[in-house]
Amino acid sequence: MFEGKEYVYEVYKEKSFSKAAKNLYISQPSLSATIKRIEKKIGFPIFDRSITPIGLTEYGQRYIHAIESIMSTEHDFERYISELKELKIGTLSIGGSNLFTSYVLPPLLSEFTKKYPLIQINIVEDNTSNLESHLLSGNLDFIVDNIALDETLFQQYVYQEEHLLIAVPKEYPINEKLLDYQLSLEQILSKDYLAESVPIIPLKNFKDYPFIFLKPNNDTMKRGVKLCKLHGFTPRVLFELDQQSTAYNIACSGMGICFVSDTLVSKSSYSHNVVYYKLNVDVSKRNISFYSKRNKYITYAMGEFLKIIS
Repeated sequence: MFEGKEYVYEVYKEKSFSKAAKNLYISQPSLSATIKRIEKKIGFPIFDRSITPIGLTEYGQRYIHAIESIMSTEHDFERYISELKELKIGTLSIGGSNLFTSYVLPPLLSEFTKKYPLIQINIVEDNTSNLESHLLSGNLDFIVDNIALDETLFQQYVYQEEHLLIAVPKEYPINEKLLDYQLSLEQILSKDYLAESVPIIPLKNFKDYPFIFLKPNNDTMKRGVKLCKLHGFTPRVLFELDQQSTAYNIACSGMGICFVSDTLVSKSSYSHNVVYYKLNVDVSKRNISFYSKRNKYITYAMGEFLKIIS
């Protein structure tokens, strides 16, 4: 019914078929024929041709009103698409645990907001299980984690590799016998400790000391248990906690040994109250990744964020 509305609107604006035809770069007979086809389709005349300059019939007034409403909607949508492409509007919602929202996201989001200050950023801090649910429901665009999620449900974007270290309270006497295994901050920050020439600590040296673990089903906890078993002992667990940063802080207070990622050590305040040791690389290595819901439409904001993390 509104096909050819631009022709009708041009005649309405100019109040003349000849002027409208000139503006539209078509012949006047062709324009007149087009208008008549439209009038025939809607069943009523749009223009009152009995007056000079031509005017609108009662039906024509409602038709023009409808055209203007459609054109306004089209214009608003075109502007919306244009602003989306230029990232002048939009949102970006990302979830993660305390570790990632505190140490991984801030520099990435800082870079993003410098480029796109008008994009609204939403951060959700929660455990992995709840974050997965938020991602599947569409409440989040991305979550960041260091575990492997179901690839049939989630699309993975690897950000960086990380490794677990073991942090031992400095006051423990065993450290004096293990000087050749101890890592410096420089080695951790530069990742030089991953070189084959840097020895792996025999974990059995710590079998008589208390450990601080994360709760069951946490990836760090699983790897810690596996590493201890590889060295022939079951650790004596003093605490089971939710957050790696909490376990690390308790270890720094001297209460027990913990497994900690080099991400946390390098991003947080380096503690001289613990001694760091290298672990079996195959077991301690994992990826920090961003995940989106598989087959989810990637918005312009999401696409630009992926460029930053790649």
